[in-house]
Amino acid sequence: MFTGIVEEKGTIKSVQKSANSMQLVIRAERILEDIKLGDSISVNGVCLTVIAFSQSEFTVDVMPETFQATTTKLLNSGSAVNLERAMAANGRFGGHFVSGHVDGVGTILKKRPTANAVYIDITIPEDVSNYCIPKGSITIDGTSLTIFEISKSLVTVSLIPHTNQETVLGQKKERELVNLECDMLGKYVHQYATNKKESSITRDFLTQNGF
Repeated sequence: MFTGIVEEKGTIKSVQKSANSMQLVIRAERILEDIKLGDSISVNGVCLTVIAFSQSEFTVDVMPETFQATTTKLLNSGSAVNLERAMAANGRFGGHFVSGHVDGVGTILKKRPTANAVYIDITIPEDVSNYCIPKGSITIDGTSLTIFEISKSLVTVSLIPHTNQETVLGQKKERELVNLECDMLGKYVHQYATNKKESSITRDFLTQNGF
């Protein structure tokens, strides 16, 4: 479980890639302070497991499902990535509930500096938009952000100067791809509402049974 509050930007040191999987070695600093084998790390919003580490880097495997469903397969040596450790039970919860399981991939359509912010229009798959609402939360490349505008194929978010500088979203350009994860609570509510079966207990049933 994560919060979408990026702790630092790491750098891809090396990539070993096969047809549908890969292994990444990532340079980092802050998240290595208490790292252990088996820890979950969010890498651009994708939950990956630490299989090796040193004082300056850690290694993760990317399985076929993650390789195909996320932008991870586009990473190369030198690529910057957003990093976040799993949420500590005794820490502040500054973002929203993030699982690190990507729902889809979007494309940066336009970036617009506005006063001290940067507005970003991102095209999204239509099935992803089902879980998005104005002023709701969305995770983009592992960063918890607020949706300001939405249509069936587009969301608009805004980066404050700190987020613009401290996450990879600030350096990504128009037409680049991003990982999307919708609000977990919203997905559960949507699933319940769309699959809810009509109850067999009706007013007539209650009347016939003496209620």
